[in-house]
Amino acid sequence: MRLIFIRHGDPDYEKDSLTEKGWKEAALLAERAASWEISDIYCSPLGRAKATASCFLEKSGRKAEVCDWLQEFPVKVFREDLGRMKVPWDMKPSYWTKEEAYYDKDRWTEASLMKTAPVKEAYDEICNGMDQLLLKYGYERHGGYYLRNNPEEDDQEKNLVFFCHLGVMLAIMGHLTGISPAVLWHGFFVAPTSVTVLGSEEMKRGEAYFRCQVLGDTRHLYEGKEPVSQSGYFTKPFQG
Repeated sequence: MRLIFIRHGDPDYEKDSLTEKGWKEAALLAERAASWEISDIYCSPLGRAKATASCFLEKSGRKAEVCDWLQEFPVKVFREDLGRMKVPWDMKPSYWTKEEAYYDKDRWTEASLMKTAPVKEAYDEICNGMDQLLLKYGYERHGGYYLRNNPEEDDQEKNLVFFCHLGVMLAIMGHLTGISPAVLWHGFFVAPTSVTVLGSEEMKRGEAYFRCQVLGDTRHLYEGKEPVSQSGYFTKPFQG
C-alpha cells in the first residue's frame, strides 16, 4: 500500500481557497497525477484542499471522500510571547528545543505550551481517523506497526491519495513512523501541491510499517516552470 499526501496549492487563507498561483499549481499537479493508478481518494473538508483536489477530480472523472479529521490541525495554543492564539508550531528554536518533551513521540503533547489547549485530544482524533481508514483496507494497528489481515489472500497493490494540509500531514506521518510531530513540524517543509509518499513494508509477511519514499516532491512545478511557493516557510525555497 502507498499513502500519497498532497498539500493544497498556494493558499488564500482569507477566502479559504487558492491564489491565482495556487490554481496554476493545482492544474500542473492534476496533469502529473493523471497517470497514477489510484484506488481511492480522500480530501480535507477545507476549501483550499477541496479546490486543489477539484482540478484532479475533474480531469480524472473521480470522486473524493471528505474526512473531517483531514482538516488542518484544528487546535491553536496560547502564545504568551505573541499574546494570541496560534498554531502549535512555528516556534523559535531557542524556545521549543529546550523542552525535551517535544522530542518524545509519546510525550510531546505534555510540553507546557501544548497543554494550553486540547492538543492531545486533537492529535488522537487524527490518529484514530487514519487507523480506522487503514483498517478498512486490512491494516490493523498493533503497537507501533500494523498487522495486515489475510496477507495470503490480498496482495493487490493499493494507492490512496489524500488532499490535505502541512500540519495534519506531518502529524499523520509522526503517528505512522513513530516520530514526534513537533520535530517534523519544525524540521521539515512540504511546499504547496507537493507530493509525499509513504509505502508499507513487510520484512515479515503480514507485519507492515510505513516508510517515507518521497517527501515534498514538486517535480510538476519545475517541469511546468512554476516557482515553488514558500507558504509556511521562513526562507526562500530551493528552486533548482
